[in-house]
Amino acid sequence: MTKVIDDADRLLGVVMDPIEGIQPKKDSTLAMLFAAQRRGWQVVYFRQQDLAAHSGVAMGRGHLIRVSLSADRWFEYVAEWRGELHDLSALLMRKDPPFNMEYIYTTYLLQLAQDRGLLVVNRPSSLREINEKAYTAWFPQCTPPNVITRSREELLEFLAAQRKIVLKPLDGMGGRSIFVVAEGDMNTNVIIETITDYGTKYTLAQRYIPEIVHGDKRILLIDGEPVDHVLARVPAPGDGRGNLVAGASGEGRTLSERDRWICGEVGPVLADKGVMFAGLDVIGDYLTEINVTSPTGIRELDKQFGTDIADRLIAAIEHRLAG
Repeated sequence: MTKVIDDADRLLGVVMDPIEGIQPKKDSTLAMLFAAQRRGWQVVYFRQQDLAAHSGVAMGRGHLIRVSLSADRWFEYVAEWRGELHDLSALLMRKDPPFNMEYIYTTYLLQLAQDRGLLVVNRPSSLREINEKAYTAWFPQCTPPNVITRSREELLEFLAAQRKIVLKPLDGMGGRSIFVVAEGDMNTNVIIETITDYGTKYTLAQRYIPEIVHGDKRILLIDGEPVDHVLARVPAPGDGRGNLVAGASGEGRTLSERDRWICGEVGPVLADKGVMFAGLDVIGDYLTEINVTSPTGIRELDKQFGTDIADRLIAAIEHRLAG
């Protein structure tokens, strides 16, 4: 049971990559912290190495910080903070991938704190269970035809059936190691060997969706409900990847009826699993990924539509704590 807090005791922890290394104009986590601070929260900043467990109690050695949206000085240390993590009011897990064993170990520590009443956003067990690519298999009614396999033969059969496919590693991020393969491509075998590491690693193959030229839509969900606008990430000329870090450009658009239907299929399931902030990737009419680790897109949408998505998330956290 998540504990109810008084207004005078609002400590928001955040686990993230080194704050000095973020891009303040684009960083969604910074927007969340600024929104919380504006609503009267104190922010306690941690890196992964600042967390530990002492005789079954999750502990943290972090810093109280103040943040701003300044491009020159976006944070300052106020004081050291040491204590039991469950003494915080809530905590944002915003560590970026890679999703490796160190990430999983961190979720174990956060689960100890959650078991003592701390609200962790997103729930540690769901961070472990919901792989952004593999979890789409739970929603086949929303996805393009796809297979998850290590088998070269199965991938070749799928390619023959679909004529053109996309191959993705299950642990990839930011558009890395994504291949578009058409039937008859002379590099098909070497691509399959590379992405499966000669049959030792699972890969996701999806039917190629030609609407990618119009953008890979990032839909943000807050406690299962979609934000009204989406960020369509349009690939750079000659590139098939809709990722901003891979050179795509972001265009704000209004949520379509099909987008809302997909959100209605996926959102309640995520909310039930304690996922308060998620990012769905939709190309054309199809769900392609479900992002729960540290989804982004807040700043781009706020800039284009005058919204305050981070404030809405913090309000949802406050509502959860009050309930």
